[in-house]
Amino acid sequence: WYDCQDFIKKLNELTGQKFRLPTEAEWEYAARGGRFNHGYRYSGSDNTDEVAWHETNSKGVSQAVALKMPNELGLYDMSGNVYEWCDDWRDGNYKILRGGCWGSTAKGCLTTYRFDSSPDTKGGDGGVRIAMDI
Repeated sequence: WYDCQDFIKKLNELTGQKFRLPTEAEWEYAARGGRFNHGYRYSGSDNTDEVAWHETNSKGVSQAVALKMPNELGLYDMSGNVYEWCDDWRDGNYKILRGGCWGSTAKGCLTTYRFDSSPDTKGGDGGVRIAMDI
């Protein structure tokens, strides 16, 4: 999470824009397809293999983005592939991650599944999806 903050700070300095991590609510709204939501269990489908890299199809590593179907908003990989940091705290010590990762079960890829971790955690199963203030 701290590395993501450093990246966003540099990106904002280079572009003059206002990028940030999404709140958990913003992340879930986007993952569910926003106002175009079809009520899918995963981001864009009820079939996890159509939209997510997870423990049974990822070969144990993250995959290139956009190889699976997008959701209703055209967003790729919001279920599976890498956990995505949100800006919200849990219990004052942990940051929220959403979406599941290449090592997750299908349950971990649900749009409703929540995971938390220390903000200084580093690993090959986490990533970042940024929001931009307009």
